[in-house]
Amino acid sequence: MKGDVVSRGSIDPGTRSAMYALFQSQFRSVPFEQFSADLDEKNWVLLLRHDDGRLIGFSCMHFYDVVVDDDPLTVVYSGDTVIDPETWSDSALSYYWMGAVDYLRRLHGKESVYWFLLVSGYRTYRFLPVYSTEYYPRLDKPTPGRIQRIIDTIAGERFGPAYDPDDGVVRFEIPPVLRDDLRGIPDNRLADPHIAFFNRLNPGHEAGDELVCFSKLSESTLTRLGVRMWRKGKALYPDVVDA
Repeated sequence: MKGDVVSRGSIDPGTRSAMYALFQSQFRSVPFEQFSADLDEKNWVLLLRHDDGRLIGFSCMHFYDVVVDDDPLTVVYSGDTVIDPETWSDSALSYYWMGAVDYLRRLHGKESVYWFLLVSGYRTYRFLPVYSTEYYPRLDKPTPGRIQRIIDTIAGERFGPAYDPDDGVVRFEIPPVLRDDLRGIPDNRLADPHIAFFNRLNPGHEAGDELVCFSKLSESTLTRLGVRMWRKGKALYPDVVDA
């Protein structure tokens, strides 16, 4: 598997079509025009390819600056992210994605980056406690007031009335709904307290409701496994001098 982070403007029509085909293999209800418009709102894309050149995964990212309470922040917003289920046991997406974020941080001369993401599937939410020590919402502590203001500000600006600040969920008019074989949470997985917590916070996830999540991305706020993924990913993009 090989990963490359490229500017969204460099995505050619053939790659865009391949991305949509991969997206359709896991999600339904979203027409190509909506998928394409969402892609155009991002400025970077991580592409994962098989050794034979076939596209097997991608993650769309919007790397930008915001100001909350007079405090400037750099945010990476995760858009559509899909990887072929045959590669789910491979951690490549994790370290290529972390490497891409660190590359963009260095490229833009930023000291730290905050990760803003929408989560409609329990598998994605479960990555947060696996890799991060500083993420919200979380089972073991309430979201601090400052973090909640950041979440509400970013979500309100990006999604307008589709974002409900009372429950921290975004409900799109045409939501990306997982296909039947991927939707829902198996009963045995609800024994995991993190997954049960996600299910309580986002009971409409099967209908495509998206829980707004937030995390600080730096080596100091990662778990031991997260640090390994971060360093492995960073080594893939060694050509930018640290800020």
